[in-house]
Amino acid sequence: MQFEFATANRIIFGPQTVRQAGRLAGELGRSALVVTGRDARRAAPLLQSLRESGVAAAMFSVAGEPDLDTVRRGAALARQERCDLVVSFGGGSVLDSGKAIAGMMTNAGDLLDYIEIIGRGRKLAKPSAPCLAIPTTAGTGSEVTRNAVLASPEHRLKVSLRSPFLLPAIALVDPELTRDLPPGLTASTGLDALTQLIEPYVCLRANPMTDPLCEEGMRRVARSLRAAWAGGGEAGAREDMSLAGLFGGLALANAGLGAVHGLAGPIGGMFPAPHGAICAALLPRVMHTNLAALRRRLPGSPALARYDAAARFLTGNPGARADDGVEWVRKLVSDLQIPGLGIYGIRRENIAELVEKAGQASSMKANPIVLTAEELGSLVEKAL
Repeated sequence: MQFEFATANRIIFGPQTVRQAGRLAGELGRSALVVTGRDARRAAPLLQSLRESGVAAAMFSVAGEPDLDTVRRGAALARQERCDLVVSFGGGSVLDSGKAIAGMMTNAGDLLDYIEIIGRGRKLAKPSAPCLAIPTTAGTGSEVTRNAVLASPEHRLKVSLRSPFLLPAIALVDPELTRDLPPGLTASTGLDALTQLIEPYVCLRANPMTDPLCEEGMRRVARSLRAAWAGGGEAGAREDMSLAGLFGGLALANAGLGAVHGLAGPIGGMFPAPHGAICAALLPRVMHTNLAALRRRLPGSPALARYDAAARFLTGNPGARADDGVEWVRKLVSDLQIPGLGIYGIRRENIAELVEKAGQASSMKANPIVLTAEELGSLVEKAL
């Protein structure tokens, strides 16, 4: 058995910990590029904390999911303003943007020199500028991962900038920042978290360090995602979901993912579909397809027992089996009103190209069994 576990240098979790942001940023530098979402007003408490600690702030907003030019513009602004650290405050897109910008602040050349698949895939030569990552959604886990997912509209693909240097210096997770998330975003990010707990648990690189995180994360999603979705800002449910998102990030960064994310990258690159909603629509279909393929071709696979265990964590039934877990996830996706993929303009005639592109995705390599093009195509069609 061989595995590696790496994460942010520090993880700080708890209600109202955002009040520490200024002091923490001051330990990393004196002039911050503050990366936010479209509405920078949500970052007002953060900016006040930075001012109180004497940290200058240059603002950079990310509207929607980031592409390569977003990172180029952010890095150029950081150099222009002589920033020496990055503070990212937002959802997964904002955190990924901040990590990539921090990497390009210290490394020469163009972003394409370092991007995988469409670029030259070189390794970052120098450590990134220090990054303080503060998630405002519960699900992506980007605050503790070593890659940044970026869109390339020219190639109709989502690709990654990947390096250990992209791990944030500090991940600050304050569940109170998620209390005003609307139900739709609560559902899609929460199901992204669930996907990032199930896939690392059953994947080929599952290991004893990530297994307990996945198990505890699944339990917390099972007891709290519906409550967070239906009840809005209920503190206990939001805390559970923030922890589940954090645990999912730790797990995927140190074990791997699977076919859900292998397909989600090409779909997100070709169509204007939010990542979490894609994962949510695919998750029960991939679980069903993986189980059927494992039973037919690899009946001795340990992944089958892991799917049984996941079903027990999700349902709370000690006698549950894998198919019960699939049905539990299917019903959750339905109850949380996740739409089919067809709503984003995906049609049957697009499936072959999606499957071909998914074959190049790094996430697909850890799926518990190699799925055929026919199996992948069929599950995507059923998710439309």
